[in-house]
Amino acid sequence: MRVLMVLIQKEFTQIFRNSFIPKLIFVFPVMVMLLLPMIMTMDVKNVKVAVVDLDRSSFSRRIISHIGASEYLSLAGTADDFAVAMRMTDEGLADAVLQIPAGFGRKFGTPDAEKIGIMANAVNATKASIGMQHVLQTAAGAISEIMAEDGIDGNANDFVTVTYRYNPTLDYRHYMIPALMIMLFILVCGFIPALSIVGEKEAGTIEQLNVTPAGRMTFILSKLIPYWLVGLFVLIAAMLIAWLVYGLAPAGSIWLILLGSELFILTISGFSLTVANFSDNSQQAIFVMFFFIMIYMLMSGLLTPVDSMPLWAQKITYFLPPRYFVDIMRSVYLKASTFADLSLNYLALSIFALLFNIAAALSWRKRS
Repeated sequence: MRVLMVLIQKEFTQIFRNSFIPKLIFVFPVMVMLLLPMIMTMDVKNVKVAVVDLDRSSFSRRIISHIGASEYLSLAGTADDFAVAMRMTDEGLADAVLQIPAGFGRKFGTPDAEKIGIMANAVNATKASIGMQHVLQTAAGAISEIMAEDGIDGNANDFVTVTYRYNPTLDYRHYMIPALMIMLFILVCGFIPALSIVGEKEAGTIEQLNVTPAGRMTFILSKLIPYWLVGLFVLIAAMLIAWLVYGLAPAGSIWLILLGSELFILTISGFSLTVANFSDNSQQAIFVMFFFIMIYMLMSGLLTPVDSMPLWAQKITYFLPPRYFVDIMRSVYLKASTFADLSLNYLALSIFALLFNIAAALSWRKRS
């Protein structure tokens, strides 16, 4: 028992002598329990609705006012043309389009009355399914009020029809397969480069590199290039499996996916090497990478819609590279978006890739 107690004391001494691990032990659980329950939520809020009001009656204005007053919906704008509203969904300015047909208020309750049409962006199947229930209930609530005032019997839901765009069957696999590809990039190209450098530090082989004439850029590139190739292999393998097993092929250009993937691989591998350069051992590198990877996965829109997060969390996501790659993968895979549609995402990833790889090169020092 005395030997056991001495060994336990030795382990605690080693832990608290480390300048990093005690901070991680206390800070990590506090950050996880304080922040993640607010961020990681399946509640769907801030569903942006564009309204095409062809009726322009008090009836249609009441429906619009109900949408604006809903705690789950926000009015993205009104339009006179359905094509204009659909462009808003293509550009990410609206999640759904609600069209009120001409003469709806005048013909309401008669056999000639047309139905209100709702078209949802179903790239995110969960958000589309839950969000459209909010839109449907809000529109039906306004219709129910008018039916009660006019003494009309019937079900308000019968006057509304919903269509899902880009993913008509709301197949959750179509939404998650691109996300799983991104997770593979983060894990393979995020963890392994960091462990490679830290492993050399622990094995002592880094000292042999320190006495060679190789410059810092040569050293960094020697660590990055293999994982760029590994990342592309992972992408191609994942895309083939998605196509052969699940029948999901990109609706847009494969070259856009390859371009976005290469930029993201550059970004995450450069970040990984930067972490490794500041880590003394594999334990530190793993915990630091795990901390950031948790944030990347939970706050980038991979699992939870960004629009459903608190406003302060949404602002933080603009500084997370995976947010832009998530948008690229799902937009190209399901919406056939073009380079022009996603140019800002490619620009953001290019900036992150440049900054992280410069940081990796500058943070590596030859040590005697």
